[in-house]
Amino acid sequence: MQDAPAAAPLPPNPPRRSLRGFMFSHPLHLIALGFGSGLSRVAPGTVGTLWGWLAFLVLQLWLTPAHIGMVIAASLVIGWVACTITAKNMGVADPGSIVWDEIVAMWIILWLAMPMGFLGQLIAFGLFRFFDAAKPGPVKWADQLFKGFGWRGGFGIMFDDLVAAFCTLLVIAFWRWL
Repeated sequence: MQDAPAAAPLPPNPPRRSLRGFMFSHPLHLIALGFGSGLSRVAPGTVGTLWGWLAFLVLQLWLTPAHIGMVIAASLVIGWVACTITAKNMGVADPGSIVWDEIVAMWIILWLAMPMGFLGQLIAFGLFRFFDAAKPGPVKWADQLFKGFGWRGGFGIMFDDLVAAFCTLLVIAFWRWL
């Protein structure tokens, strides 16, 4: 018997319909693509961040801050693996449809900055999206530091969003200090 040939990677900008099937083809793809939030035709990173915000508010209903911290720690490790494998299988080093990095970064921001009302959360969301999209200074450095495929590339997908979260938290800390 002859082994079946390995599946060819998806083209750099695959149609959304094929991405939906791709997402369900492996549990790690489902995670990396933010349970479908990364399939948005418009601003998948923003949609993924919104999904992360909503998911955090739901997690708060059932988990203590310590338990949320454990979920975040596990999500960082699982996300690294999921982003690494999904990017490799897509054939794109850092596809926009991978949004797990935005989701976990938003969880970190809210976990460390709460309690705050809706306006504070909205400002945190806006600040994070600014740092993640505009990539000023340290975020740009982090984005360029780990490029490519494999474990290094998967870490790079996560790392620039963690730096953007850190920058967001610095602005929030300064805002609160004032």
